[in-house]
Amino acid sequence: MKASQAVIVSCALTGAVHTPSMSGALPITPAQIAEQGLEAVAAGASILHVHARNPRTGQPSPNAEVFAEFLPQLVASGAIVNITTGGSTRMTWEQRLEAALRFEPELASLNMGSMNFVFSGPARRERQWQFDWELDYLRNSEDTIFSNTFTQIERTLRTLGQDRGVRFEFECYDVGHLYTLAHFLDRNLVTPPLLVQCVLGVAGGIGADPANLVHMAAIADKLFGQDHYLSAFAVGRHQAAFATQIAALGGHIRVGLEDNLYIGPGQLAASNAQQVGKAVAIAQELGRTIAEPKKVRELLALKGTTRIEP
Repeated sequence: MKASQAVIVSCALTGAVHTPSMSGALPITPAQIAEQGLEAVAAGASILHVHARNPRTGQPSPNAEVFAEFLPQLVASGAIVNITTGGSTRMTWEQRLEAALRFEPELASLNMGSMNFVFSGPARRERQWQFDWELDYLRNSEDTIFSNTFTQIERTLRTLGQDRGVRFEFECYDVGHLYTLAHFLDRNLVTPPLLVQCVLGVAGGIGADPANLVHMAAIADKLFGQDHYLSAFAVGRHQAAFATQIAALGGHIRVGLEDNLYIGPGQLAASNAQQVGKAVAIAQELGRTIAEPKKVRELLALKGTTRIEP
């Protein structure tokens, strides 16, 4: 991987996996997403990975009009706004790209393979559900394929990358996804430097085993050499351990309530910023510095603009 003393800290603010009944801290409305995003930037995040939700029900939403209600505040912070193209497993490819096509961000996420993506565990726990949709949404993840075909990936690379200058956070949930990325690199549909995001611990993807991260890092080095920056995270209770491991390996960190609702064993996080602060402290304890947005734009060769101006 490319060497960088400065750690890139990404914060995934809300995602599409957790539901409102799981944590009162999960940002749902545009105002909450904007507020937590600004707090995360103040705590040290340089990249904000964003999804949108229906502000009345908390359901994941592809609606670009909802994104438009919080994107200006996040852009004005100076942070890099990373708009999802993953959306949720229930959305079509066209829905998942709606916001990114409209706003043409500096950075967008791109999942590198179709997979089982199961998050039904919380449905087996007793709790008071706030909304009718939550329980079925969680349970039905066991019978849903998260579609990211080669055709869909290529269309995304062409329509966002080649046509609009968007660069990507390549999300790799298994070793095979690294080889998929190498396939598109060989076809000149992506250009270095690459931001490779290893995702561990999702049911259906590679497990949250430290040896797996070492292996993925080794394969990424074999495939991409000095043409990539490696970031990683593990979901749920593994978040802090893998933030420590990837920072020690010289890579970069992602945290946020999209990936984990807790700050410690049995203790719900109060905000995204609390998790960012913990990640920053981990990196600094390991002798790393924290990359500011200007530095990250240089490292990742980002265009520096979106269609929403502050």
